[in-house]
Amino acid sequence: MVSILILLATAGGLVISLFVRLWTVLRPLHIAPRESLALLIVAGSGGHTTEILRLVGSLSNAYSPRHYVIAESDEMSAKKIHSLEELSRAQNDSTTECPKYHLHRIPRSREVRQSWLSSVFTTMYSMWFSFPLVLRIKPDLVLCNGPGTCVPICVSALLLGILGIKKVIIVYVESICRVETLSLSGKILRHLSDYFIVQWPTLKEKYPKSVYLGRIV
Repeated sequence: MVSILILLATAGGLVISLFVRLWTVLRPLHIAPRESLALLIVAGSGGHTTEILRLVGSLSNAYSPRHYVIAESDEMSAKKIHSLEELSRAQNDSTTECPKYHLHRIPRSREVRQSWLSSVFTTMYSMWFSFPLVLRIKPDLVLCNGPGTCVPICVSALLLGILGIKKVIIVYVESICRVETLSLSGKILRHLSDYFIVQWPTLKEKYPKSVYLGRIV
């Protein structure tokens, strides 16, 4: 009986410690000014990639290096990313140092019209590749806007904080197409993001803790 009580007390202590650690990671963080921020960008496919690249195109060179993560079968996004970065270099003043960028690929966590049940297993499989990647990059900030690939990446970034390795800021921007309801990724990541940005006032009314800045892409 004593052994069982000791085990229960130990388990309870671990659970409490985990919740305290999770609260510490998710609470608002004061961001000190710095010269550069290592940025990890999750690009989806089609409209998601177009929107996120418009946002990246408006960022200063201080967001460097830039690490783009795409699904391993997404060649279209890879071409768009290379085009954006090469155009940025062509337009930059010769005296200005361009941000370095890298392209990474992970297994797609969810295909279009894939069942929710099977998505759990494919997301776990994607997570197997996502965590080592995020651990190696150790970004300062993760920027994403809704593709399924962003879920394992954001969870991996959150784990870095829980494990005490590094606090990574997660910024989620809901797609401009989402006027009244959140995407599945948005429904999941609004609880994990440091900043959850919506682009329509109707969503701000439904989710008061979200950030509404108008249309930003």
